[in-house]
Amino acid sequence: MTAAAKPVRARTENIAAYMRDRGLRARAASRLLAKADTGTKNAALFALAQGLLDEARSILEANAQDMREGRNAKLDASLLDRLELNPKRIEAMADGVRQVAALADPVGEISDMKLRPSGIQVGRMRVPLGVVGIIYESRPNVTADAAALCLKSGNAAILRGGSEALHSNLAIARCIERALLDAGLPKDAVQILDTTDRRAVTEMVAMPEFVDVIIPRGGKGLVAAVSEAARVPVIKHLDGICHVYIDAEADLEKAVAVAVNAKTQRYGTCNTMETLLVDAPIAARVLPTLAEIYAEAGVELRACERTRKILPEAGTATEEDWHTEYLAPILSIRVVDGLDAAIDHITRYSSQHTDAIVTENLTKARRFLREVDSSSVMVNASTRFADGYEYGLGAEIGISTDKFHARGPVGLEGLTSLKWIVMGDGSVR
Repeated sequence: MTAAAKPVRARTENIAAYMRDRGLRARAASRLLAKADTGTKNAALFALAQGLLDEARSILEANAQDMREGRNAKLDASLLDRLELNPKRIEAMADGVRQVAALADPVGEISDMKLRPSGIQVGRMRVPLGVVGIIYESRPNVTADAAALCLKSGNAAILRGGSEALHSNLAIARCIERALLDAGLPKDAVQILDTTDRRAVTEMVAMPEFVDVIIPRGGKGLVAAVSEAARVPVIKHLDGICHVYIDAEADLEKAVAVAVNAKTQRYGTCNTMETLLVDAPIAARVLPTLAEIYAEAGVELRACERTRKILPEAGTATEEDWHTEYLAPILSIRVVDGLDAAIDHITRYSSQHTDAIVTENLTKARRFLREVDSSSVMVNASTRFADGYEYGLGAEIGISTDKFHARGPVGLEGLTSLKWIVMGDGSVR
């Protein structure tokens, strides 16, 4: 049965009352979901995956409406790329949900049990966070990913997607609600806000009595606004100013493959390379080859003066370029004097998302891994691998550039916490 598209109407009721009602329902659902067994949660996930495929046509119709409205609103190309769905992306959504179902359930896992001299056993148990509020822009696939991860980790979720994706998100929401009900779980376990009023976000981030953690996923402006207004802990997903450093001892064939893929595989993602650093001794050998490939791909180059002596056709990079996440076919390039200079540049300009080195020198690789303080640090691999799916986490809720409570791709474990448990036998102190 195909879900009919429903008209989207602006809400006229009091937004504070609307959000309080959502919070009350989510809190009640979280208590039921925390008790759900793995089989029940997996049944809902498999039903959701199948529902996404069964309803692909209605989801694509809703997404086409969002795309039309987005083009009319003159959204930029990177935003439209993240907004667009197609049959392949819907299949990927369903596959991501099935992967989450296949993962081990972290809830209730007991670890580090130790017998103390007093006779008690002390350990830790993994438990849900409770209610997770997720605020995101553009990507409708986040709706399915977030629902799957929160469900499997035993958390209720309140999801607030961007207004530009509202029709797509509501079409996916109908699949989620049906899957929850089919599995005997409360439909309020995953709620997608059906209002475009921005006050809903302001209310949600200030409801610690109902929401246990907020995860903003979007541009720097969104994350900053949420972090500033929040009275609830925030797991931040900041911008991705990602670097690839090609060392003098790199295999140049590998270097070209990594540098091309990291930039051109997809432009509008947070793990796309924005700055290429090249060790001076090999710059004249590798840069012309890369420039030719980038030119064919339509990538604009903005370079330091040392680079422009090798590539005079490149534009001049400004200080602002080193600080910029382009999310577009633009790349800044700098020639540096060795590993220390590369690490210094990354330390100054990186957003601590993902940075990579290409080298055959194991000592340098280990130094880079140890000294670059980013959520993902790579050797001889494209930054595009910084992804929950590629890391074996199934879908991801985002990539945290925080150091607490989660860092890097946030999967199931990132949506749980640990509590101490004590086992005794009538033990007294």
